[in-house]
Amino acid sequence: MTMRVLILFVMYACVGYWATAHAQLPQRTMDYKALAERIVDQLQLEPGEKVMALAQPGMFEDFVPHFRYAVIQAGAIDMGVIDVLDPPYPADWEESVIRKGFADATAAYVEMLEDIDAAVMMPGANPALPAYKALQILLQEKKGPRRTIHFHWTDQYSPSGNVTGLTGVNVLPGHPAPPMQNIDIVYQNAVLNTDLDALDTHQDRFIAALRNGEVRVTSPAGTDIRFKVGNRDIIQQNGDASAARMRQGAPFLDREVEIPGGAVRVAPIENTVQGQVVYPYSAWNGHSVRNATAIYEDGRIVGVRADEGEEHLRAEIDNAPDDAKWFREFALGFNPLLSMDVTKTWIGYYGYGAGIVRLGIGNNGELGGAVSGRYFRWRDLLTDCTVTIDDEVWLKDGKFVR
Repeated sequence: MTMRVLILFVMYACVGYWATAHAQLPQRTMDYKALAERIVDQLQLEPGEKVMALAQPGMFEDFVPHFRYAVIQAGAIDMGVIDVLDPPYPADWEESVIRKGFADATAAYVEMLEDIDAAVMMPGANPALPAYKALQILLQEKKGPRRTIHFHWTDQYSPSGNVTGLTGVNVLPGHPAPPMQNIDIVYQNAVLNTDLDALDTHQDRFIAALRNGEVRVTSPAGTDIRFKVGNRDIIQQNGDASAARMRQGAPFLDREVEIPGGAVRVAPIENTVQGQVVYPYSAWNGHSVRNATAIYEDGRIVGVRADEGEEHLRAEIDNAPDDAKWFREFALGFNPLLSMDVTKTWIGYYGYGAGIVRLGIGNNGELGGAVSGRYFRWRDLLTDCTVTIDDEVWLKDGKFVR
């Protein structure tokens, strides 16, 4: 082979390798205009409603002008954007100063934002920040048509139960974290193309069964737990962010409308919860634990064990206040555009994908439950559960059969 031929061969091989390596990455930009219009459409804004956004500087900035214009087009009043002061903060800032400043600002924002009818909580905003916390207080205390929209591509919550550190995304063991642009495309598709009527119908059928029967959740790892929900509030994230729905007395978490929608959440009646939950891969007290198991009698944790890292599991549970050592919630995802069939190696958007089960621990007051205490876990997600209601199978090995 001549030197010229060899050089050409190497060049073509390199080009072929580059094309193969990069072909799997979606080289697209976000459609902020379409996202803004879809969110405003789901708000079903009424003439004269006052609408604002909370934003972290530098995140989703191109979305903001499209959103504000869509609000005006809908006949509502654009009240602008509040930038949040998000961590991390400089090392020489005193924590006591920040805490006092946040408390004072929260009280001021409650008065300032009382007339806001709808707000969009953009990526980067979270409940620890004053304006966000003030809006939550108003949602709980003032009610009426008031509501907020959440579309959390990413957030600043601690990654409880997630050893990879990615917030909002749980990566299955043995797989790399997905590129952010892959997450972008999945989430954007779910926001723009979820069939909300089909989603709502499916959830309605499940909720009707949930009200009247005993639920049993099992998994190959050993989860086997039963409970009833009775007349407890059932949080139905179906994408309906209209003022009309809020006037019907939607529970607090229904007023924080997630887009994309997908989950049904409930705090079961505590003394009906019996059995055990097994988390195959999770983090406890900051360490990885294998097959962490929580055992419940009448809703209370009466024992824990694990195959590996049991000392870390016990340390976290032992340090939790006694009044929080209870079962927190059951949640089931319904959105097919966020399912494991789509994401393959990662669980997206906090378990809103079809077939994803969440089984939480601790304080469930925000869900309408009776468990108090300053401890809760709500991010532990299972992908292979079977869910039955009075022996009628709804989910089999992570796939809906009804």
